[in-house]
Amino acid sequence: MKKRILLGAGASAALHKACDLASKLAQEGHEVKCVLTPRAAELVSPQLFEALTGEPAWVDEFGKSRRHGMDHIQLSQWTQVLCIAPASADLVSRLSLGLANDLLTTVALALAPGVPRVVCPAMNEHMLSSPPIVRHLQTLRKDGWRILEPGQGHLACGIEGPGRLSEPAEIAAFLLEVLG
Repeated sequence: MKKRILLGAGASAALHKACDLASKLAQEGHEVKCVLTPRAAELVSPQLFEALTGEPAWVDEFGKSRRHGMDHIQLSQWTQVLCIAPASADLVSRLSLGLANDLLTTVALALAPGVPRVVCPAMNEHMLSSPPIVRHLQTLRKDGWRILEPGQGHLACGIEGPGRLSEPAEIAAFLLEVLG
């Protein structure tokens, strides 16, 4: 059954997997709209996500890229699930604290209580195990976010360990499980 999936993407070396995920979900027949953090949009153009999904991609809520009067409300009402992949240490922290300092974090706050929220962390193993990130992930769980734990493997920083973003097929399967 066709689902409406909002894919949020943070700045991470794993951002290429978000492109794969967006493409995979769209090819499976789901409606996929993407919101990139401003830093993520410096790494990958929103146009790539638009080409992969056939849907608009957002970065800013203000200025010439604005599409609606209140993009954060329109997007939060449209989606059936919010999936943030990759979720960098910065993005995990901002979500946990309830900050609304970019379009993605503002959309996350504007979601209705029953809308599933999924976070897929991707970061260096030392960042992942740092006390602040451990606390922030615990807070997100308490707040109702589902966390798809990162895997083990080669990380962009050149080391082997935990922190690798889950594979797009695994994320897609997890989303469909969350949606029932």
